[in-house]
Amino acid sequence: MFHRILKNAKICAATLLLTVSASAIAQDYPNKLVKIVVPFGAGGVADLTVRLVAQKMSESMKQPVIVENRPGAGGVVAADAVAKAAPDGYTLLLISNATAVTAGLFRKLPYDTINDFEPISTLGYFDLAFIANKKAPFKTIGELITYAKAHPAKLNIGTINRGSTQNLAAELFVSAAGINALIVPYKGTPEVITAASTGEVDVAVEILAPTLSQSKAGNVHAVALGSAKRFSGLPNVPTVAESGLPSYQVASWNGLSAPAKTPKAIIDRLNREINAAVAHPDVKQRLLELGVTAQGSTSDALKKQLSSDIAKWGAVIEKANIEKQ
Repeated sequence: MFHRILKNAKICAATLLLTVSASAIAQDYPNKLVKIVVPFGAGGVADLTVRLVAQKMSESMKQPVIVENRPGAGGVVAADAVAKAAPDGYTLLLISNATAVTAGLFRKLPYDTINDFEPISTLGYFDLAFIANKKAPFKTIGELITYAKAHPAKLNIGTINRGSTQNLAAELFVSAAGINALIVPYKGTPEVITAASTGEVDVAVEILAPTLSQSKAGNVHAVALGSAKRFSGLPNVPTVAESGLPSYQVASWNGLSAPAKTPKAIIDRLNREINAAVAHPDVKQRLLELGVTAQGSTSDALKKQLSSDIAKWGAVIEKANIEKQ
């Protein structure tokens, strides 16, 4: 009996020590530079988004929050580096729907996409746009589907490289609409937009932000957006869901995560900082100009989002017979 009491007392003491230690770490956090590793090159929507948020976090936390771009291998290089970093809150990873896609595109990864990271919060959501030449024989998704069914195997859909979010969004659209169409992969976004504006492809699927200037200039027509709700910056452009395919919903998102085993107190602190940053009026407006709807979340919500997207895109990859790397 005495030994059991002594054992329980030791357990309680150890638990108390860990709690006090975690609390002390959180109170002292951050006391040095915080680094956010971004798996994309500088200048893209995700990179610009995280830089805006990092600036606000730096001001609030009174410590530098810097961005390190480490593109390559579908984000594997960046994610692997963060997975192996110390779980102390000083090395974070920008994750996105591309993180979920990568989980389904690779036969084997050097990390576990779910278990080797601790999600913190989303930063924002950005639309995928269906764009077409202004002289295209359709103006709506309903008309596009009718056109495709009347011309089997004639409709061409342009996207960036096979296996990208845009490419898989097109694959999902073809499947949901029940049409026979050819998806044409291009090397990059400029080529996709040019192909749509010249009529080289009938329609293209691309992230909204880089298409905005061409759309405003009248070189392309925004047929529809892939998200569940209309983008406030283009209130007259309907979603695919409200245009005849209610089950279709595709939007890009990004967020921040930390290495697994990062103390909960630090995750909670970072979550508060991120949510405050994306709610700041200046940040919201600047992100809106990039085609991004600023939106924070809980850690659990981001984890569910990532898990759901891994399953969703894994199924699309399998159905499209995209070879795993």
